[in-house]
Amino acid sequence: MDKWLELIIEIQSLAQNGLAYTNNAYDIERYKRLRDISAEMLSMKTEISLEKVKDLFCNETGYQTPKLDTRAAIFKDNKILLTHENDGTWSLPGGWVDVLESIKSNTVKEVKEETGLDVLAKKLIAVQDRNQHNKPVYAYGVCKVFVLCDVVGGQFEKNIETTEIAYFSLDELPELSEAKNNKEQIDMCFKANQDKDWEVQFD
Repeated sequence: MDKWLELIIEIQSLAQNGLAYTNNAYDIERYKRLRDISAEMLSMKTEISLEKVKDLFCNETGYQTPKLDTRAAIFKDNKILLTHENDGTWSLPGGWVDVLESIKSNTVKEVKEETGLDVLAKKLIAVQDRNQHNKPVYAYGVCKVFVLCDVVGGQFEKNIETTEIAYFSLDELPELSEAKNNKEQIDMCFKANQDKDWEVQFD
């Protein structure tokens, strides 16, 4: 990760955590200013509008922790299931973990919403720090959780997120949504599916 981005993220995190715990009016003012400075720096560094940066980067409250993202690995005939995104790229079904959902239940829910399929989440493949594996680097932390799943029913239904689903072998992967998953991560899923003694990978 770019050192400038690391410093910007650290300033934002310190400011948000400070705002979560202080009751002193002067400290609140200082922490708010630090948060604004971090947003201005990120906007200058990325050429993203300040308004958008503040919306993505400075709109949370409470102690700052990474977000959780689950991705389902579903296989048939040694091919992996991918969803066709509205932007034309492909990804493993998944998304942000919602409030009141666990890793397991969120994986099942996201697969149903994006593919129409009913699955059983059976094995944890990996827990990864997104910024160590995916591009572009985000200005906040994300833990990506990959889960091996079995289909038990359902059928594809077109929805607002995906236009189709298809199974692909590792050597015929389509254009991937690199922000969500890359070839190395999908290769990892293939290996986990083939290895009954797979050990969970984690950063």
